[in-house]
Amino acid sequence: MLRIIAGEFRHRQIESPPDATKTRPLPDRVRAALFNMLTGHFQGHLFVDAFAGTGSFGLEALSRGADHCVFIERDRQIAQLLRRNIESLTLSDRATLLQGDALGPAAFAACSGSPHVVFFDPPYPLVNDPRSRSLIFDQFQRFIDELDPTGFAIIRTPHPFLEPRDGSLTPPPRPTTVDLSFDAQGPESHAYGSTVLHWFMRTA
Repeated sequence: MLRIIAGEFRHRQIESPPDATKTRPLPDRVRAALFNMLTGHFQGHLFVDAFAGTGSFGLEALSRGADHCVFIERDRQIAQLLRRNIESLTLSDRATLLQGDALGPAAFAACSGSPHVVFFDPPYPLVNDPRSRSLIFDQFQRFIDELDPTGFAIIRTPHPFLEPRDGSLTPPPRPTTVDLSFDAQGPESHAYGSTVLHWFMRTA
């Protein structure tokens, strides 16, 4: 079981799937560091939790005072689990759950205003594959463009975040870091062991 770290629902447990391979929630220490950096950015603001899984990011934000959070999760069973987590914390009036593709147009339609914080937590196999990564990055850019003027878009990737090697070449090329160039201010990257969070702001 996961738990809420701080705020209104501090120490409350939230349900997680018995199969740990279906979601990859942020470890407590990473969530604590992330939300400490977001201090002062909760009240009065809209959050988006894309690839939401159990909802540990968005539920933590709501516990700390965010006005509303849009959760986007494609897997039907995980979305049902997330709905139970929302209902168990009596947060249905402050949460919108979209069971659908975080990379589709419905993700924008679910937002009723400019988000202040957008968190992308795509599965590592998707973000490591250059083909699916391009789709993720295109959608991430669209969300950056929708941010309010002082908002943040954050994306989680493996650390180190390297381009796959071409095994057909001899010798194989030296590993290169994935290009994180967006039309945005950033990235400001913070590594925590095998994961890294990259922060961006909308270009003024």
